Amino acid sequence: MQFTTLAVSALAAVSAVAAAPAQKRAGGSGQATYYYQNGNPGSCGKYHNDQTSIVAVNSAQMNSGMCGQKVWIQGNGKTIEATVADTCPTCSWGSLDLSVGAFQQLGGLDAGVVPISWWS
Repeated sequence: MQFTTLAVSALAAVSAVAAAPAQKRAGGSGQATYYYQNGNPGSCGKYHNDQTSIVAVNSAQMNSGMCGQKVWIQGNGKTIEATVADTCPTCSWGSLDLSVGAFQQLGGLDAGVVPISWWS
């Protein structure tokens, strides 16, 4: 009887942990802008074309180990996935500089700036 009670309690604890929502590791909210790759490698050392969904984060966030992390960006009622690949020295905390391809998934280039929230 004690074994059964212990087993049921253990299963309930494991189920509660498994059902807990995933926590966001990094993110913020701010403005999305876009930039051209111009044939240069990003801060993570890789070359990307303008249609690849990559983002640049500010220096403090890049220095916290975000290089190569997947991020999800929400703006204009859409959610996209991109990879952190570069540093944006002029971006404030929470704002991102997106590749042309990533920005176009959120809206037209004519907008220039889109309010966003994002997480990894």
